[in-house]
Amino acid sequence: MSVKIRLARGGSKKKPYYRIVVADARSKRDGKFIEKIGTYNPLLPAEHESRVTLVNERAAYWLHVGAQPTERVARFFKKFAIVAQAPTAS
Repeated sequence: MSVKIRLARGGSKKKPYYRIVVADARSKRDGKFIEKIGTYNPLLPAEHESRVTLVNERAAYWLHVGAQPTERVARFFKKFAIVAQAPTAS
């Protein structure tokens, strides 16, 4: 199963709000997903701290197990300096 880390759109018309989700590559954009790992609100100013929120540990875990981020999500990961790391035993 191919897994992607991508944006799922929410919000109303002209007021987008996105969830950063881990989903099967075959599922629809706003369809079923495996896990929600963050949010993105493009209506906030670029320097606002709540514009992009991420759970860094989960994002790194999914990268480690082979999930492929989309271009936009890869930019967020670069901004937050998220790289794949070994999963921790729980």
